[in-house]
Amino acid sequence: MADARPPLAERMRPKTLDEIVGQDPLLAPGAPFRRALAAGRLRSLLLWGPPGCGKTTLARVLAEAIGYRMVPLSAVLSGVKELREVLDTRPALDPRPLLLFVDEIHRWNKAQQDALLPHVESGAVTLVGATTENPAFHLIPALRSRCELVVLQPVDAAAIRALLDRAVADPVRGLPAGVHVEAEALEVIARATDGDARRALSILERLADRGPVTIEAFKAAGNVLFHDRDGDAHYDVVSAFIKSMRGSDPDAALYWMARMLEGGEDPRFVARRMVIFASEDVGNADPRALPLAVATLEGCAQIGMPEARILLGQACVFLATAPKSNASYKAIDAALAAVRETGALPVPLHLRNAPTALAKSLGHGAAYVYPHDQPDHLADQEHLPDALRGARYYTPTHQGAEKSIAERLEWWKRRLSERK
Repeated sequence: MADARPPLAERMRPKTLDEIVGQDPLLAPGAPFRRALAAGRLRSLLLWGPPGCGKTTLARVLAEAIGYRMVPLSAVLSGVKELREVLDTRPALDPRPLLLFVDEIHRWNKAQQDALLPHVESGAVTLVGATTENPAFHLIPALRSRCELVVLQPVDAAAIRALLDRAVADPVRGLPAGVHVEAEALEVIARATDGDARRALSILERLADRGPVTIEAFKAAGNVLFHDRDGDAHYDVVSAFIKSMRGSDPDAALYWMARMLEGGEDPRFVARRMVIFASEDVGNADPRALPLAVATLEGCAQIGMPEARILLGQACVFLATAPKSNASYKAIDAALAAVRETGALPVPLHLRNAPTALAKSLGHGAAYVYPHDQPDHLADQEHLPDALRGARYYTPTHQGAEKSIAERLEWWKRRLSERK
């Protein structure tokens, strides 16, 4: 007979602050936040943290601990209409202050957030908003300024393991009695769920429904690593990937790339990041990097996964172990800054095009020196506008092939000087 009870993750949801795992800096006895609660003080909060770290649980426990009436809203399913209904309705026999919990509050647009703001300002409600996204990017400043930001961390593997052990040992709220569970399987689940306690409990329950909970059963279930392709978690993994290649660490770069691929990331997205990296961070230190990255992108578009992983792996290792230079990247930004500062300076007469007799009569191109007719194919002439004469934007490094460029530029400069 099927278990008609709520899911395991819901049954094991902590009911007190002491049952919450993985947030000790915030909730440990003596922590400032815990002391404020003990004194009966609770101001509006924004709970920012990854999925499964306990945002909803904390809101519920806070309401109970402080003696507030909690009303939940989902920002995905509700808007101004539902908000007004909550604010206009108060049970006649429940005089407790209102704690309004808005899950995924980053989903509300500016108009919806503006509708909430005056009620938070007046103290009519104590807001607890939960978000997986950076509030600085998704919430209006006026609302952020009236809330205390509480950053929740991913639940570490040790804390998740303790929660799984609790679920196994509790026959009332946890797994049914008699389910065979290998301790090693719990350890693997705890490590593989990326700090998401809810997901760990869901995996445990799914495995227990099928039979003994073993490492083999876990592998057979086809566990997929968490990778949010739209939110902050996505950009954190991408950032780690790029910074590992920039740090010349092929092993770390391969790991972060594998995280993206295993999580279902489009291989073309990964390849596009490597095309950018090849020019921005390798540049002319190894000119082979850019064509290899472009070929990888084209190859991924043609063959797709799983074979595309081979191309991506080769390109990732090449870029991570290549000599690094951002000189060209810095040079174009410096040149763009000069254009924005000085505007459209006139082209020097000797560099202007002279396709017509009129242009020639105006002196266009008249004093131009053709480099191939000069010794060493070098022309001693200025190519920048007069106002920028002598400006330098590109300074090559001495990394890889760029060392030869630096030596060549220095030799050209010396040869021109010797002619004077």
